[in-house]
Amino acid sequence: MLSAFANAFRTPDLRRKLLFVLAIIVIFRLGSQVPAPGVDARNVQNCVDNVGNEGVYGLINLFSGGALLQLTIFALGIMPYITASIILQLLVVVIPRLEALKKEGQAGQTKITQYTRYLTLALAVLQATGIVALARSKQLIQGCQEDLLHSDSTNTFLVMVVTMTAGTAVIMYMGEQITERGVGNGMSILIFCQVVATFPAAMWSVQKTQGWWIFGLVMAIGLVIVAAVIFIEQAQRRIPVQYARRMVGRKMFGGSSTYIPLKVNQAGIIPVIFASSLLYLPAMAVQFNQGSTSPWIRWINNYLVNGDHPIYMALYFGLIVFFTYFYVSITFNPQEVADNMKKYGGFIPGIRAGRPTEDYLAYVLSRITFPGAMYLGLIALIPLIALVLINANQNFPFGGTSILIMVGVALDTVKQIESQLQQRNYEGFLR
Repeated sequence: MLSAFANAFRTPDLRRKLLFVLAIIVIFRLGSQVPAPGVDARNVQNCVDNVGNEGVYGLINLFSGGALLQLTIFALGIMPYITASIILQLLVVVIPRLEALKKEGQAGQTKITQYTRYLTLALAVLQATGIVALARSKQLIQGCQEDLLHSDSTNTFLVMVVTMTAGTAVIMYMGEQITERGVGNGMSILIFCQVVATFPAAMWSVQKTQGWWIFGLVMAIGLVIVAAVIFIEQAQRRIPVQYARRMVGRKMFGGSSTYIPLKVNQAGIIPVIFASSLLYLPAMAVQFNQGSTSPWIRWINNYLVNGDHPIYMALYFGLIVFFTYFYVSITFNPQEVADNMKKYGGFIPGIRAGRPTEDYLAYVLSRITFPGAMYLGLIALIPLIALVLINANQNFPFGGTSILIMVGVALDTVKQIESQLQQRNYEGFLR
Protein backbone atom coordinates (compact mmCIF):
# COMPACT_ATOMS: atom_id res chain seq x y z
CA MET A 1 0.00 0.00 0.00
CA LEU A 2 2.78 2.46 0.94
CA SER A 3 4.70 1.65 -2.24
CA ALA A 4 1.57 2.33 -4.31
CA PHE A 5 1.19 5.80 -2.77
CA ALA A 6 4.92 6.50 -3.16
CA ASN A 7 4.82 5.59 -6.85
CA ALA A 8 1.64 7.64 -7.29
CA PHE A 9 3.33 10.79 -5.96
CA ARG A 10 6.16 10.30 -8.45
CA THR A 11 3.63 10.47 -11.31
CA PRO A 12 2.69 14.12 -12.05
CA ASP A 13 -0.93 13.45 -13.06
CA LEU A 14 -1.66 11.18 -10.11
CA ARG A 15 0.16 13.54 -7.76
CA ARG A 16 -2.17 16.39 -8.78
CA LYS A 17 -5.21 14.19 -8.20
CA LEU A 18 -4.01 13.07 -4.77
CA LEU A 19 -3.17 16.62 -3.70
CA PHE A 20 -6.63 17.72 -4.83
CA VAL A 21 -8.20 14.97 -2.69
CA LEU A 22 -6.07 16.00 0.30
CA ALA A 23 -7.13 19.65 -0.13
CA ILE A 24 -10.82 18.66 -0.14
CA ILE A 25 -10.27 16.52 2.98
CA VAL A 26 -8.65 19.46 4.80
CA ILE A 27 -11.62 21.73 3.95
CA PHE A 28 -13.99 18.96 4.99
CA ARG A 29 -12.35 18.52 8.37
CA LEU A 30 -12.18 22.28 8.99
CA GLY A 31 -15.92 22.56 8.33
CA SER A 32 -16.50 19.74 10.81
CA GLN A 33 -14.92 21.87 13.56
CA VAL A 34 -16.71 25.21 12.93
CA PRO A 35 -19.83 25.58 15.15
CA ALA A 36 -23.10 26.53 13.49
CA PRO A 37 -24.45 30.06 14.19
CA GLY A 38 -26.18 30.27 17.55
CA VAL A 39 -24.36 27.33 19.18
CA ASP A 40 -22.80 27.75 22.63
CA ALA A 41 -19.56 25.93 21.81
CA ARG A 42 -18.29 25.94 25.40
CA ASN A 43 -21.39 24.28 26.85
CA VAL A 44 -21.53 21.78 23.99
CA GLN A 45 -17.90 20.79 24.58
CA ASN A 46 -18.51 20.40 28.32
CA CYS A 47 -21.47 18.12 27.68
CA VAL A 48 -19.57 16.01 25.15
CA ASP A 49 -16.57 15.66 27.48
CA ASN A 50 -18.70 14.72 30.50
CA VAL A 51 -21.33 12.52 28.86
CA GLY A 52 -19.72 11.22 25.68
CA ASN A 53 -21.54 10.19 22.50
CA GLU A 54 -23.38 7.05 23.52
CA GLY A 55 -26.80 8.50 22.79
CA VAL A 56 -29.36 7.68 20.16
CA TYR A 57 -27.42 9.43 17.40
CA GLY A 58 -24.25 7.40 17.81
CA LEU A 59 -24.32 6.05 14.24
CA ILE A 60 -24.92 9.47 12.67
CA ASN A 61 -22.24 10.92 14.94
CA LEU A 62 -19.84 8.24 13.66
CA PHE A 63 -20.50 9.22 10.04
CA SER A 64 -20.05 12.90 10.89
CA GLY A 65 -16.68 12.34 12.59
CA GLY A 66 -18.02 13.63 15.91
CA ALA A 67 -19.37 16.81 14.26
CA LEU A 68 -23.02 16.02 15.05
CA LEU A 69 -22.82 16.38 18.81
CA GLN A 70 -20.58 19.44 18.33
CA LEU A 71 -23.38 21.05 16.26
CA THR A 72 -21.00 22.25 13.53
CA ILE A 73 -21.88 23.45 10.03
CA PHE A 74 -21.11 19.93 8.73
CA ALA A 75 -22.97 18.28 11.63
CA LEU A 76 -25.12 16.05 9.40
CA GLY A 77 -22.05 14.71 7.62
CA ILE A 78 -22.66 12.30 4.76
CA MET A 79 -25.57 10.47 6.42
CA PRO A 80 -28.40 12.17 4.44
CA TYR A 81 -26.70 11.19 1.18
CA ILE A 82 -26.22 7.60 2.35
CA THR A 83 -29.89 7.37 3.36
CA ALA A 84 -31.04 8.91 0.07
CA SER A 85 -28.86 6.52 -1.95
CA ILE A 86 -30.25 3.50 -0.10
CA ILE A 87 -33.85 4.69 -0.58
CA LEU A 88 -33.29 5.23 -4.32
CA GLN A 89 -31.72 1.78 -4.68
CA LEU A 90 -34.77 0.22 -3.07
CA LEU A 91 -37.20 2.33 -5.13
CA VAL A 92 -35.48 1.26 -8.36
CA VAL A 93 -36.75 -2.27 -7.68
CA VAL A 94 -40.26 -1.11 -6.76
CA ILE A 95 -40.98 1.71 -9.25
CA PRO A 96 -40.93 0.66 -12.94
CA ARG A 97 -40.02 4.19 -14.10
CA LEU A 98 -36.81 4.19 -12.05
CA GLU A 99 -36.00 0.67 -13.18
CA ALA A 100 -36.34 1.81 -16.80
CA LEU A 101 -34.03 4.76 -16.09
CA LYS A 102 -31.42 2.42 -14.65
CA LYS A 103 -31.46 0.35 -17.86
CA GLU A 104 -30.94 3.44 -20.04
CA GLY A 105 -27.26 3.55 -19.15
CA GLN A 106 -25.35 6.72 -18.37
CA ALA A 107 -28.25 9.10 -19.17
CA GLY A 108 -30.61 7.23 -16.86
CA GLN A 109 -28.02 7.01 -14.10
CA THR A 110 -27.51 10.78 -14.33
CA LYS A 111 -31.23 11.33 -13.67
CA ILE A 112 -31.20 8.91 -10.74
CA THR A 113 -28.20 10.79 -9.33
CA GLN A 114 -30.14 14.04 -9.66
CA TYR A 115 -33.09 12.51 -7.77
CA THR A 116 -30.65 11.38 -5.09
CA ARG A 117 -29.43 14.97 -4.67
CA TYR A 118 -32.95 16.31 -4.25
CA LEU A 119 -33.82 13.58 -1.74
CA THR A 120 -30.56 14.26 0.13
CA LEU A 121 -31.48 17.91 0.64
CA ALA A 122 -35.01 16.99 1.76
CA LEU A 123 -33.65 14.51 4.29
CA ALA A 124 -31.05 17.04 5.43
CA VAL A 125 -33.81 19.56 6.20
CA LEU A 126 -35.72 16.94 8.21
CA GLN A 127 -32.66 15.74 10.12
CA ALA A 128 -31.40 19.27 10.80
CA THR A 129 -34.85 20.26 12.11
CA GLY A 130 -34.93 17.29 14.46
CA ILE A 131 -31.38 17.80 15.71
CA VAL A 132 -31.82 21.53 16.36
CA ALA A 133 -35.15 20.84 18.09
CA LEU A 134 -33.45 18.29 20.36
CA ALA A 135 -30.64 20.78 21.06
CA ARG A 136 -33.20 23.42 22.06
CA SER A 137 -34.95 20.98 24.41
CA LYS A 138 -31.62 19.75 25.90
CA GLN A 139 -32.26 16.17 24.73
CA LEU A 140 -29.56 15.85 22.08
CA ILE A 141 -26.85 14.76 24.52
CA GLN A 142 -28.20 12.40 27.14
CA GLY A 143 -27.66 13.58 30.70
CA CYS A 144 -26.71 17.13 29.69
CA GLN A 145 -28.86 19.95 31.09
CA GLU A 146 -26.79 22.92 29.92
CA ASP A 147 -28.04 25.34 27.27
CA LEU A 148 -26.54 24.25 23.95
CA LEU A 149 -27.82 27.33 22.08
CA HIS A 150 -27.36 31.00 22.85
CA SER A 151 -30.99 31.71 22.02
CA ASP A 152 -34.23 29.74 21.66
CA SER A 153 -35.68 32.15 19.09
CA THR A 154 -37.22 31.02 15.83
CA ASN A 155 -34.65 33.00 13.83
CA THR A 156 -31.78 31.07 15.44
CA PHE A 157 -33.62 27.82 14.80
CA LEU A 158 -34.11 28.59 11.09
CA VAL A 159 -30.54 29.85 10.60
CA MET A 160 -29.13 26.63 12.11
CA VAL A 161 -31.37 24.42 9.95
CA VAL A 162 -30.42 26.31 6.78
CA THR A 163 -26.71 26.25 7.72
CA MET A 164 -26.65 22.49 8.35
CA THR A 165 -28.61 21.79 5.17
CA ALA A 166 -26.21 23.97 3.16
CA GLY A 167 -23.31 22.10 4.81
CA THR A 168 -24.74 18.82 3.54
CA ALA A 169 -25.02 20.28 0.01
CA VAL A 170 -21.36 21.39 0.18
CA ILE A 171 -20.28 17.93 1.36
CA MET A 172 -22.20 16.34 -1.52
CA TYR A 173 -20.52 18.71 -4.00
CA MET A 174 -17.04 17.98 -2.59
CA GLY A 175 -17.65 14.24 -2.83
CA GLU A 176 -18.65 14.55 -6.48
CA GLN A 177 -15.59 16.67 -7.21
CA ILE A 178 -13.31 14.01 -5.71
CA THR A 179 -14.95 11.37 -7.91
CA GLU A 180 -14.55 13.48 -11.06
CA ARG A 181 -11.15 15.12 -10.50
CA GLY A 182 -9.47 12.95 -7.87
CA VAL A 183 -8.89 9.28 -7.10
CA GLY A 184 -11.52 6.89 -5.78
CA ASN A 185 -15.16 7.34 -4.88
CA GLY A 186 -15.62 10.78 -3.31
CA MET A 187 -18.44 9.92 -0.92
CA SER A 188 -16.65 6.81 0.31
CA ILE A 189 -13.44 8.77 0.94
CA LEU A 190 -15.33 11.42 2.93
CA ILE A 191 -17.02 8.71 5.02
CA PHE A 192 -13.60 7.14 5.56
CA CYS A 193 -12.20 10.47 6.78
CA GLN A 194 -15.04 11.01 9.24
CA VAL A 195 -14.73 7.52 10.69
CA VAL A 196 -10.93 7.73 10.96
CA ALA A 197 -11.27 11.14 12.66
CA THR A 198 -12.90 9.49 15.71
CA PHE A 199 -10.43 6.61 15.84
CA PRO A 200 -7.54 8.18 17.86
CA ALA A 201 -9.93 9.59 20.48
CA ALA A 202 -11.64 6.22 20.85
CA MET A 203 -8.31 4.43 21.26
CA TRP A 204 -7.07 6.95 23.81
CA SER A 205 -10.36 6.65 25.70
CA VAL A 206 -9.74 2.91 26.07
CA GLN A 207 -6.24 3.60 27.39
CA LYS A 208 -7.43 6.18 29.93
CA THR A 209 -10.29 4.08 31.27
CA GLN A 210 -8.75 0.58 31.07
CA GLY A 211 -4.99 1.05 31.24
CA TRP A 212 -2.08 0.10 29.02
CA TRP A 213 -2.57 -3.67 29.27
CA ILE A 214 -6.14 -3.55 27.91
CA PHE A 215 -5.00 -0.96 25.37
CA GLY A 216 -2.35 -3.36 24.06
CA LEU A 217 -4.88 -6.21 24.03
CA VAL A 218 -7.31 -4.08 22.02
CA MET A 219 -4.56 -3.21 19.53
CA ALA A 220 -3.62 -6.89 19.09
CA ILE A 221 -7.25 -7.92 18.65
CA GLY A 222 -7.71 -5.02 16.23
CA LEU A 223 -4.88 -6.18 13.98
CA VAL A 224 -6.37 -9.68 13.84
CA ILE A 225 -9.79 -8.23 13.00
CA VAL A 226 -8.34 -6.05 10.23
CA ALA A 227 -6.55 -9.06 8.71
CA ALA A 228 -9.76 -11.12 8.85
CA VAL A 229 -11.83 -8.33 7.30
CA ILE A 230 -9.32 -7.89 4.46
CA PHE A 231 -9.38 -11.63 3.80
CA ILE A 232 -13.19 -11.81 3.67
CA GLU A 233 -13.58 -8.59 1.66
CA GLN A 234 -11.23 -9.97 -1.00
CA ALA A 235 -12.84 -13.43 -1.03
CA GLN A 236 -15.06 -14.28 -3.99
CA ARG A 237 -16.54 -17.23 -5.82
CA ARG A 238 -15.68 -17.14 -9.52
CA ILE A 239 -18.26 -18.82 -11.75
CA PRO A 240 -16.67 -19.66 -15.14
CA VAL A 241 -18.50 -18.47 -18.26
CA GLN A 242 -17.72 -19.64 -21.79
CA TYR A 243 -18.86 -17.72 -24.88
CA ALA A 244 -19.43 -19.75 -28.03
CA ARG A 245 -18.05 -18.68 -31.38
CA ARG A 246 -20.55 -16.97 -33.69
CA MET A 247 -20.33 -15.51 -37.17
CA VAL A 248 -21.51 -11.93 -37.72
CA GLY A 249 -21.14 -11.03 -41.39
CA ARG A 250 -17.63 -12.07 -42.31
CA LYS A 251 -16.24 -11.76 -38.83
CA MET A 252 -15.99 -14.36 -36.08
CA PHE A 253 -16.90 -13.29 -32.56
CA GLY A 254 -16.84 -15.08 -29.22
CA GLY A 255 -14.93 -18.09 -28.13
CA SER A 256 -13.60 -16.32 -25.04
CA SER A 257 -13.66 -17.41 -21.42
CA THR A 258 -14.44 -15.22 -18.44
CA TYR A 259 -16.07 -15.52 -15.02
CA ILE A 260 -18.75 -13.98 -12.81
CA PRO A 261 -17.21 -12.84 -9.49
CA LEU A 262 -19.57 -13.33 -6.55
CA LYS A 263 -18.11 -11.74 -3.44
CA VAL A 264 -18.62 -13.39 -0.07
CA ASN A 265 -19.67 -10.00 1.28
CA GLN A 266 -21.87 -9.13 -1.68
CA ALA A 267 -23.98 -6.64 0.31
CA GLY A 268 -21.12 -4.53 1.67
CA ILE A 269 -21.88 -2.45 4.74
CA ILE A 270 -25.51 -1.66 3.83
CA PRO A 271 -27.10 -4.37 6.07
CA VAL A 272 -25.24 -3.04 9.14
CA ILE A 273 -26.50 0.50 8.43
CA PHE A 274 -30.05 -0.77 7.91
CA ALA A 275 -30.06 -2.80 11.14
CA SER A 276 -28.47 0.00 13.19
CA SER A 277 -30.95 2.57 11.88
CA LEU A 278 -33.91 0.31 12.60
CA LEU A 279 -32.78 -0.36 16.17
CA TYR A 280 -32.31 3.36 16.78
CA LEU A 281 -36.03 4.00 16.14
CA PRO A 282 -37.34 2.51 19.43
CA ALA A 283 -34.50 4.17 21.36
CA MET A 284 -35.42 7.48 19.76
CA ALA A 285 -39.08 6.95 20.70
CA VAL A 286 -38.02 6.45 24.32
CA GLN A 287 -35.98 9.63 24.24
CA PHE A 288 -39.03 11.63 23.12
CA ASN A 289 -41.18 9.98 25.84
CA GLN A 290 -38.91 10.32 28.86
CA GLY A 291 -40.79 10.07 32.12
CA SER A 292 -43.56 7.90 30.66
CA THR A 293 -44.75 4.94 32.75
CA SER A 294 -45.95 2.92 29.76
CA PRO A 295 -44.93 -0.79 29.92
CA TRP A 296 -43.57 -0.82 26.37
CA ILE A 297 -41.44 2.25 27.10
CA ARG A 298 -39.94 0.49 30.13
CA TRP A 299 -39.36 -2.69 28.09
CA ILE A 300 -37.53 -0.79 25.35
CA ASN A 301 -35.53 1.09 27.97
CA ASN A 302 -34.44 -2.17 29.60
CA TYR A 303 -33.66 -4.26 26.51
CA LEU A 304 -33.21 -2.13 23.37
CA VAL A 305 -31.38 1.02 24.52
CA ASN A 306 -28.17 -0.44 25.96
CA GLY A 307 -26.13 -2.54 23.56
CA ASP A 308 -24.84 -4.90 26.23
CA HIS A 309 -28.14 -6.81 26.65
CA PRO A 310 -28.37 -10.29 25.01
CA ILE A 311 -31.81 -9.48 23.51
CA TYR A 312 -30.37 -6.39 21.80
CA MET A 313 -27.41 -8.39 20.46
CA ALA A 314 -29.60 -11.22 19.16
CA LEU A 315 -32.03 -8.81 17.49
CA TYR A 316 -29.15 -6.83 15.97
CA PHE A 317 -27.54 -9.99 14.59
CA GLY A 318 -30.86 -11.26 13.21
CA LEU A 319 -31.61 -7.96 11.46
CA ILE A 320 -28.16 -7.91 9.84
CA VAL A 321 -28.63 -11.45 8.49
CA PHE A 322 -32.11 -10.58 7.19
CA PHE A 323 -31.01 -7.36 5.49
CA THR A 324 -27.98 -9.10 3.96
CA TYR A 325 -30.21 -11.60 2.15
CA PHE A 326 -32.70 -8.85 1.30
CA TYR A 327 -30.13 -6.47 -0.17
CA VAL A 328 -28.35 -9.20 -2.16
CA SER A 329 -31.69 -10.32 -3.59
CA ILE A 330 -32.49 -6.85 -4.95
CA THR A 331 -28.99 -6.02 -6.24
CA PHE A 332 -28.16 -9.31 -8.00
CA ASN A 333 -30.84 -10.73 -10.27
CA PRO A 334 -29.97 -14.30 -11.41
CA GLN A 335 -32.72 -14.21 -14.05
CA GLU A 336 -31.34 -11.03 -15.62
CA VAL A 337 -27.77 -12.38 -15.62
CA ALA A 338 -28.89 -15.68 -17.14
CA ASP A 339 -30.89 -13.89 -19.86
CA ASN A 340 -27.93 -11.66 -20.76
CA MET A 341 -25.61 -14.66 -20.97
CA LYS A 342 -28.06 -16.50 -23.24
CA LYS A 343 -28.50 -13.39 -25.40
CA TYR A 344 -24.77 -13.09 -26.10
CA GLY A 345 -24.10 -16.81 -26.44
CA GLY A 346 -22.58 -17.37 -23.02
CA PHE A 347 -23.01 -20.44 -20.81
CA ILE A 348 -21.63 -21.98 -17.65
CA PRO A 349 -19.75 -25.22 -18.45
CA GLY A 350 -21.94 -28.18 -17.51
CA ILE A 351 -25.07 -26.01 -17.07
CA ARG A 352 -27.67 -25.49 -19.79
CA ALA A 353 -28.51 -21.91 -20.79
CA GLY A 354 -31.74 -20.32 -19.64
CA ARG A 355 -33.66 -21.51 -16.57
CA PRO A 356 -31.01 -24.07 -15.41
CA THR A 357 -28.40 -21.27 -15.39
CA GLU A 358 -30.75 -19.03 -13.41
CA ASP A 359 -31.38 -21.80 -10.83
CA TYR A 360 -27.66 -22.52 -10.56
CA LEU A 361 -26.79 -18.86 -9.98
CA ALA A 362 -29.55 -18.52 -7.37
CA TYR A 363 -28.27 -21.67 -5.61
CA VAL A 364 -24.66 -20.46 -5.51
CA LEU A 365 -25.71 -16.97 -4.41
CA SER A 366 -27.82 -18.28 -1.52
CA ARG A 367 -24.97 -20.51 -0.32
CA ILE A 368 -22.31 -17.80 -0.52
CA THR A 369 -24.57 -15.18 1.13
CA PHE A 370 -24.82 -17.24 4.33
CA PRO A 371 -21.13 -16.93 5.36
CA GLY A 372 -21.24 -13.28 4.27
CA ALA A 373 -24.21 -12.62 6.55
CA MET A 374 -22.54 -14.44 9.47
CA TYR A 375 -19.37 -12.41 8.88
CA LEU A 376 -21.22 -9.08 8.92
CA GLY A 377 -23.17 -10.05 12.03
CA LEU A 378 -20.08 -11.11 13.98
CA ILE A 379 -18.07 -8.03 12.95
CA ALA A 380 -20.94 -5.75 13.98
CA LEU A 381 -21.21 -7.47 17.39
CA ILE A 382 -17.55 -6.90 18.25
CA PRO A 383 -18.07 -3.50 19.96
CA LEU A 384 -21.10 -4.83 21.86
CA ILE A 385 -19.18 -7.86 23.11
CA ALA A 386 -16.23 -5.62 24.02
CA LEU A 387 -18.61 -3.45 26.03
CA VAL A 388 -19.40 -6.48 28.20
CA LEU A 389 -15.99 -8.14 28.39
CA ILE A 390 -13.62 -5.19 28.93
CA ASN A 391 -16.18 -2.51 29.81
CA ALA A 392 -15.14 -0.38 26.82
CA ASN A 393 -17.45 2.29 25.50
CA GLN A 394 -19.88 1.56 22.68
CA ASN A 395 -17.62 3.32 20.18
CA PHE A 396 -15.11 0.49 20.39
CA PRO A 397 -12.44 1.53 17.84
CA PHE A 398 -12.04 -1.82 16.09
CA GLY A 399 -15.70 -2.63 15.75
CA GLY A 400 -18.59 -2.98 13.42
CA THR A 401 -19.33 -0.20 11.01
CA SER A 402 -16.07 1.70 11.49
CA ILE A 403 -13.70 -1.17 10.67
CA LEU A 404 -15.74 -2.24 7.63
CA ILE A 405 -15.67 1.30 6.26
CA MET A 406 -11.98 1.87 6.93
CA VAL A 407 -10.79 -1.39 5.39
CA GLY A 408 -13.25 -1.40 2.46
CA VAL A 409 -12.58 2.18 1.33
CA ALA A 410 -8.81 1.82 1.79
CA LEU A 411 -8.74 -1.34 -0.36
CA ASP A 412 -10.86 0.21 -3.12
CA THR A 413 -8.77 3.40 -3.22
CA VAL A 414 -5.47 1.51 -3.39
CA LYS A 415 -6.86 -0.67 -6.18
CA GLN A 416 -7.79 2.40 -8.21
CA ILE A 417 -4.37 3.95 -7.68
CA GLU A 418 -2.64 0.73 -8.74
CA SER A 419 -4.84 0.40 -11.83
CA GLN A 420 -3.96 3.95 -12.91
CA LEU A 421 -0.27 3.27 -12.29
CA GLN A 422 -0.43 0.10 -14.42
CA GLN A 423 -2.18 2.03 -17.20
CA ARG A 424 0.61 4.61 -17.26
CA ASN A 425 3.29 1.92 -17.21
CA TYR A 426 1.70 0.22 -20.21
CA GLU A 427 1.55 3.55 -22.05
CA GLY A 428 5.23 4.16 -21.37
CA PHE A 429 6.10 0.66 -22.59
CA LEU A 430 4.17 1.16 -25.84
CA ARG A 431 5.90 4.45 -26.50
